[in-house]
Order: sequence, then C-alpha cells, then structure tokens
Amino acid sequence: MVVTGFDDLPHEDQLKCLAELATTALASYGIESAAAPQLINLSENATYRVDDAASRRRWAMRVHREGYHSTTAIASELAWLRALRTDDVVVTPVPVAGRDGELIQAVGHPAMARPRNVVLFEWENGEEPSETDHLFDRFRMLGEVTARMHDHAQGWPRSADFERLTWDFETSLGASPHWGSWRDGMGLDADKIALFAETVALIGRRLERFGKSADRFGLIHCDMRLANLLIDDDIVKVLDFDDCGFSWHLYDAATTVSFFEHEPHVPELMARWVAGYRGVRDLPAEDEAEIPTFVMLRRMLLVAWIGSHSETDLARSMGVSYTASTVPLCQDYLRKYG
Repeated sequence: MVVTGFDDLPHEDQLKCLAELATTALASYGIESAAAPQLINLSENATYRVDDAASRRRWAMRVHREGYHSTTAIASELAWLRALRTDDVVVTPVPVAGRDGELIQAVGHPAMARPRNVVLFEWENGEEPSETDHLFDRFRMLGEVTARMHDHAQGWPRSADFERLTWDFETSLGASPHWGSWRDGMGLDADKIALFAETVALIGRRLERFGKSADRFGLIHCDMRLANLLIDDDIVKVLDFDDCGFSWHLYDAATTVSFFEHEPHVPELMARWVAGYRGVRDLPAEDEAEIPTFVMLRRMLLVAWIGSHSETDLARSMGVSYTASTVPLCQDYLRKYG
C-alpha cells in the first residue's frame, strides 16, 4: 500500500501502515520465514508478536511512535534494562541486534515522512497477572523487585549522554505534560473540572513539600502496571521500560494499581507492596504516608492519557467510566489530605 500523509489517515489505515512497516523490519534482523507480525498492544508504540515456524522462535517487536523518544533516549532505556538483567536485579527483556549489529533499527514506510525506530526483543514466557487474581502475595514480591531496581539505579554509572524523560508535577499534571492535559479527559463537565482542578492543586502542593531529594527521586520504571509484568513460577519479570525516567520512587508504587485505583482492595495491596519494599530498602513512615498522593497523581495522569490516546482500545474501553469513577477518589483525597 503506497500512501502519503500517515497522520491524516483513518485509524484503521494507520494500523495497516504500521503492520507493513513491522513486516518490512523483519529483513533488518534476517528473519525470513516468520509469519506476518501480530499486533498485541497499541499504546505509545505498536508492539507485535513475531513467530517463526521454521525455527520455532518467537520475538516481540516494538515500533516506536514518532517524536516520543529520541534514538539516544531509546538507547538509554535499553542500557538500563540490560544492566538490570546482567546484574541479576530482575529479569528484563533481551533486545536483539539487527544484521548490522545495532539494537535500534530505523525502518521507513511510504506513508511516513521519517523512518520509525524499531526494537526486537526475545520473547519472555510467563503469565500477565490480573487485577481479579489474589494479588496480595504478588504485590509483596513486586515491592521487593522495585526496591532492588531503585537500589541498582542509584548505584549504576549512567553514560554521559543518558537521556530519559522526567516525570514530575510539571510534566505530568502541570504546564508541560508529556501525555496532554487532564482537562482533555473523556466525559468531563464543569463540576468534574472544578473538582479535578482542586485535586490537582492539592497534589502539587503536597509534592512540592515532599521534595526531590536523592533518597526519594531518581531513575525508575514509571509504568509497573500489571500489563507490564509477567509471573513465571515465583519469578516476577518486568517488561516495557518505554516510560522509564526520573521521578519519585513512590510513583512506581502508584503505577502498580493503574486503572483500578478505585477498587477497595488497593490499600491492602499497597500495604503488601510496602512490606516487600522494606524487606530490601528503607522506606520511612513519612514517605509511606504520601503514597495516596502518588496514587492520585497517577490517576489524574491516566485521565489525561485516555484523553490524548482516544484511538487506543484501552482508552476506548475505559473512557467516560474511568473519569466518572475518579470523582469519589478525588472527594476522598480532598477530605483526608486537603
């Protein structure tokens, strides 16, 4: 299909272009007998499963969204996830070099003005945990894994050109949001906007008081939601470091309950996470007490994400109902912490 103007195409045609690009990218890795890549996730990037019947091998291919991360930033992500695995901190995906020896391949399509960055990973076995599972024991394990990752990041010597986004108040809910404004969320009306604005202001005040000292703020995963985890027997595998960057350590705790922050068992899950974390790394009571602020930060950030990613299946499925179920969370947060 030869077209022009990718951004102007209907969503279904964009998906066709991305699938064609993914198929073209196989040649960069010398994969010749694989079936057509199968889309398994569309978020910031498009992720495909690649199956090669001849070799019985499987990979995950990530086609990067244009303009979200530079090539240097992607290389920085890969450097950290490889170090985490090499240093036996946590099992992370293994990136595969192309035929030219490079981990990042630039692949073009006639509809796109510029090539897209593509990364291929070895397939990791395991099961994605579900919010309907009995997660209490898993969250203790997750707290332990997260603490080990935070310890590693603080001691790991980053290269001089290491580049990742910063996720603080300004770049999440403030004047320069990476995922767009929460005011563009689905299903907002005047009453919700007023309530959400009051909530966001309180989050900002509390985070300013909390500060960004090195024991609280650093390089973290930034998206440890259930969809980015695999459970393989008693091993927790951490996937998708695409949003990793600089933020508060406790933001990693908040991301574990993404999209179900309103469920009644969340406080107990957080308690189990804290217990696991403290088994590895110190977490003062003062810091633990601020976890609800980070949960609200993440919740409001996801309201923004849904609004700016309305074409994705996840945003379509959550949409207005997610905004509506945010209202009682805001009311409760303002009552307890305002």
